[in-house]
Amino acid sequence: MLGIESSCDDTSAAVIQNGYILSNKIADQQVHRQYGGVVPELASRAHQQNIVPVVSAALKEAGIKVDDIQAISYTRGPGLMGALLVGSSFAKGMSLALNVPLIEVNHLHAHILSLFIARPGDQKDFPSFPFICLLVSGGHTQLVIMKSHLELEIIGQTIDDAAGEAFDKCAKLMGLPYPGGPMIDKYARSGNPMAFRFSRARVNGLDFSFSGLKTSFLYFLRDRMRSDPEFVTGNRNDLCASIQHAIVESLTRKLSEASQMTGIKQIAVAGGVSANSGLRESVTDLGRALGWNVFFPEVDYTTDNAAMIAVTGYYKFISSWFSDHHVVPAARYDRL
Repeated sequence: MLGIESSCDDTSAAVIQNGYILSNKIADQQVHRQYGGVVPELASRAHQQNIVPVVSAALKEAGIKVDDIQAISYTRGPGLMGALLVGSSFAKGMSLALNVPLIEVNHLHAHILSLFIARPGDQKDFPSFPFICLLVSGGHTQLVIMKSHLELEIIGQTIDDAAGEAFDKCAKLMGLPYPGGPMIDKYARSGNPMAFRFSRARVNGLDFSFSGLKTSFLYFLRDRMRSDPEFVTGNRNDLCASIQHAIVESLTRKLSEASQMTGIKQIAVAGGVSANSGLRESVTDLGRALGWNVFFPEVDYTTDNAAMIAVTGYYKFISSWFSDHHVVPAARYDRL
């Protein structure tokens, strides 16, 4: 199985055999850093330049030839339309050329199934079904009950901004480079999470909201910098620790409520923000207190990568969930 990922600014290809990852190659795009965020047109052009060498590198590392490929999985969405078009067009063309099945993959579904990525010889535990997954990324924040590899139920989601977006926007307000989330995590380790307090939204049920938190942070910085223009520089570590604490607390509170409501104690966290050390520590500590079995993907598989696309394609392949070549990429994509 060849997996291809091109939903945003990372071009990635991976090879999986009998459920085990043989290779996972990623080409990132440094060009976006100077703009403070991903520029869609530049992203799609870079994907066109990167996809052939990335696929070639993935096949070489896996030790296979093109003719050995028996199926191709690719990200259909959600994501940037231009970026998705590059990956989907390449996957379709290769599928036709090799006369092998084509499998469309939902990018968010793949983030969850990154929990099941393993290499040959690995001895690791996987979550058992059903389990609750807190899916946190730059564009999405959801609580999902996974009933099987291919059956899920969304029980909560953000009503406005995603947690990852809140991290990045707050980092930008402090003048930190893109991507800002990892920078906040880095500086937060040396800061006091109780130094400053920012408002948390109170949303009914299991839904999230982070727009108010961003606004609270913006006004806080504006007011403090009026009297002290160097306030951010002088308090960077404490600011990062405090905003991280606020976001993580909002996430873990809803996760705890979801576990109590459903009675499920198999708990997982996935998506780009699952690499955040503060979130990992908080969920791990909460799991010890509440008797959860807690699972995280390996940090290398938290960001966008083709390994998660390939492993999702593997489970769809063994269930004969194939696609035809008439399907088109979807910037918003709700189905599996």
